[in-house]
Amino acid sequence: MDSEYGAPGGLFRRLKQACAAEWRAYTWHPFVQGIADGTLPLTAFKRYLVQDYLFLVQFVRAQALAAYKAESLDAFREKSGAIGALLHEMTLHVGYCAEWGLSEQAVLNEPEAAETVAYTRWVLDRGMAGDILDLEVALAPCTVGYGEIALMIEASPTRSRDDNPYESWIAMYAGAEYQALARGAAARLDALGESHGGAARFASLSADFAKAARLEAEFWQMGLRG
Repeated sequence: MDSEYGAPGGLFRRLKQACAAEWRAYTWHPFVQGIADGTLPLTAFKRYLVQDYLFLVQFVRAQALAAYKAESLDAFREKSGAIGALLHEMTLHVGYCAEWGLSEQAVLNEPEAAETVAYTRWVLDRGMAGDILDLEVALAPCTVGYGEIALMIEASPTRSRDDNPYESWIAMYAGAEYQALARGAAARLDALGESHGGAARFASLSADFAKAARLEAEFWQMGLRG
């Protein structure tokens, strides 16, 4: 499978190239490397799982905002579908947390980490202050990044499959369903770049893309401190 997302010369690839250092620090963070080789401490992963669920609550809000700011009826329909998919993912997340001994109520009783608040509220702020392109640029590192991370893990020479406690997590994001979602998000960003003046706004968009990548890396680091 092609590991590149978005079209050659499209906005997504241009943003990723302009923010190569931040992107690499996010997508191949020590947390990710620990998932790949199975050495990530279980306490770190549990911390991440709890905060990721709380993150998803806010991510649904961001997708709802994207539906409100959608540039067309077709885009509105697409975003409505994305909200439904996220709510379904949250249901699956609850089941996954249960496998790790974490009930939904226990997760909801946990306070949001500072990194969770910083990331999610920044995304919502970009959506409120800007247009649909600003919001989609803020969202893309999460949506597309997880797809790329899974493929990087699968291709890594340190990849461990035997008794890796994170095998199901890797499989979920490397699977065809999520990969299609990630590629669709990159393609949508490319299309919005064409329709909403991405070239003229590239400096500000790349700054936002880089910040989102840094916030993602900080989210992994929060897990490591678990």
